[in-house]
This record gives sequence, structure tokens and C-alpha cells, in this order.
Amino acid sequence: MSVAQKLPASVRKAAIVEAAIKLFSDKGFRGTTTRELAAAVGVSEPVLYQHFATKSDLYSAIIESKSQDVRSLTEGLESFLDLGDDRAFFTHLADAILDFHEHDPGYLRLLLFSGLEKHELADRFHERQSRGFLRAVFSYIGRRIEQGAFREGIDPTVIGLSFIGMVAHYGLDRVVTDKTDWPPDRKLVVDGMVSIFLDGVRKK
Repeated sequence: MSVAQKLPASVRKAAIVEAAIKLFSDKGFRGTTTRELAAAVGVSEPVLYQHFATKSDLYSAIIESKSQDVRSLTEGLESFLDLGDDRAFFTHLADAILDFHEHDPGYLRLLLFSGLEKHELADRFHERQSRGFLRAVFSYIGRRIEQGAFREGIDPTVIGLSFIGMVAHYGLDRVVTDKTDWPPDRKLVVDGMVSIFLDGVRKK
């Protein structure tokens, strides 16, 4: 009996998920075979199917494996809701987005592949992970508009997604290439983005 076969089912299942994330992020969904996935974990294809009867099951497991990261991120944002410190909120938000890009580039590449290949994982990610996170952002902005701190007449969704998009572009640029026009100091960039953004949305 091989070492892989002796592994507890939960450990083997987690290993399959991690291998899937790496292979999918390197080769895309269309370019990865179940044979390659099984070989990466040291099991046979039948054993692979014992844990994940369908690819859909595997995609769900991938999303679930990352759900705790997003839940922690959402909880971190919610702690700012009652403070009314806009600079602290958006600085924390920017740092969280950049940490996601820098600390888990494999998962980021996986999401990019899912978008480029119009794969169902992109929709699953949005439905099961990002919505809670986005709701926390939109809720904060909506509350600050009601309190008279931010300009009226702009949809909180547009405001929130505009800021997230600005930071995410910077984060993606840092992952994709070392040749960039961005200043090397991340804190300097984040402080500048937050200042520009708040100058645009605060009520004059």
C-alpha cells in the first residue's frame, strides 16, 4: 500500500484540492486532465473519483477551501463600520486586497483563468465568497452617505467597486510583472490612492 493510500481521507482530499488549484492555475481548466491531477497527488484516477465524483464537486471544494480567508477579511471590514474613520477603513480594505494578490497568487491565477475561459468557478467565487465582502464595503459607504460624510447621488456600489478596481489593478500589476511604473513603496501607493479617492467622494 502506498503512502498516499495510507493518508486519512480528509488529508488526501485537501491534498487533491491544493493540487487542483496549482494545476488549474498553471494550465487552465481545459489544459488539465484528471490523470495529471491524480498523478500530482500520487493516487489513481479511480481514487480521485472516490473523493470527487464530478468536476463540479471539486470546484465547490476549491471555493470552500478559500472561504475562511474571505470570511476573515469580511469580519475585519465590519469592525470598522461603527468607527467612521474613512481613512482607516479604506486603508485596511486596500491592504487586504493587496495581501490577497501577494499571498495567494496561485488562487488569483485560477480566478483569472476561470474568467478568461468563462468557467463556472468565476460565478461560484462571486456567489459564495465575494458577496459578503462586497456587502460590507457597500454597507459602510451607504452609511457614510446617510451620515452626510460622502457625496449624495452616487450609488454606493459604484463607489465601492471603483476603489476596489483601482487597488486590484495595482495588485495585479505587482503579481504579473516586475517592470512597473508604480513606486516601490506599497504604503506610499496605498496612502496616495486613499487620499485621491476620499478627496473625490467626501462631501465638500
